[in-house]
Amino acid sequence: MSTKLHLACDGRGRPLGFVLSGGNVNDCTRFEQVMEAIRVPRIGSGGPRTRPDHVIADKGYSSRAIRAYLRRRAIRRTIPERVDQADGRRNRGSRGGRPPSFDHRTYRLRNVVERCFNHLKQWRGLATRYDKTRESYQAAVTIASILLWI
Repeated sequence: MSTKLHLACDGRGRPLGFVLSGGNVNDCTRFEQVMEAIRVPRIGSGGPRTRPDHVIADKGYSSRAIRAYLRRRAIRRTIPERVDQADGRRNRGSRGGRPPSFDHRTYRLRNVVERCFNHLKQWRGLATRYDKTRESYQAAVTIASILLWI
């Protein structure tokens, strides 16, 4: 009955890519799809840019798989570790490994994503989901994103 919007934005709060899912879907399951949705055209020659410089995400995206994905693509990351993950790592002792690095100052910049969501939700149709079909809701999010870029 509900819809969740998974979104990536730039440092100015402009949407770069998004994916829609059901409201009961975990955030971490759509992470790679959101990253694949990022396509920023280059000025001049060359293909579109698909790899961000840095990913700042909340605890919903804290998993080994996501960290490994970002490491493989050489993307810097700032993702806090969930309490249950930290407890499990400590319980395993020396086999648990080191905690992932985390920079509190960089993490403060994550409010840019929340502000992007707030700008998108200024559209009453997006905030209340009046659209009946997935396609029309996705089109509305796309139009709102384009207007944020303009």
